[in-house]
Amino acid sequence: MKPIILASSSPRRQEILKLLNIPYQVKVSNFDEEYPSDIPLEQVPEYLASRKVDSVARTYPAGHEIPWILGADTMVLLDGKLYGKPADNEEAEKFMHDFQGKTHQVITGLALFNGDLLYASSRTSITNVTFAPMTQEEIEWYVETGDWHGVAGGYRIQGLASCFIQKIEGTNSNVVGLPIFELYDMLKEQGYSILE
Repeated sequence: MKPIILASSSPRRQEILKLLNIPYQVKVSNFDEEYPSDIPLEQVPEYLASRKVDSVARTYPAGHEIPWILGADTMVLLDGKLYGKPADNEEAEKFMHDFQGKTHQVITGLALFNGDLLYASSRTSITNVTFAPMTQEEIEWYVETGDWHGVAGGYRIQGLASCFIQKIEGTNSNVVGLPIFELYDMLKEQGYSILE
């Protein structure tokens, strides 16, 4: 299998590539994660994933072979508002207040550049996550654990927040940050086989 450049430093995404035995190298993109104001919010992660791939592809000099590149971006959508990574304890606590007792969408956009065909494709995966009602004491306990650091929405589906997650509709790996079915389907569609 050819190595894939992962345009992300996320340890969770790296774990999924390891699980699939896909050889990879990390090359983080350096563009400002901004998006046009007229784009539907559900499409923002896919747009950003594509921009990450494009940003990494542009680091290769003209005439140089560009490898396979994978980009991903995950955000949480609730009541018409996108939630990224909380900046501090205060914002993490606000996120938990907003999420508790409600269902939100976790949206991951994927973008894949096929270095053999010089072809790019992208997809979006959406999972509904329902948090149980939480007390102020539970919210404060969770925020103090620090488990919210560095993740969209301020929680990991496989972390301590699972104490409060009542229901998931969709794929678990999407909430982790790299939807395995969509990734496998995109690779298969472009002739990249992991069945070796």
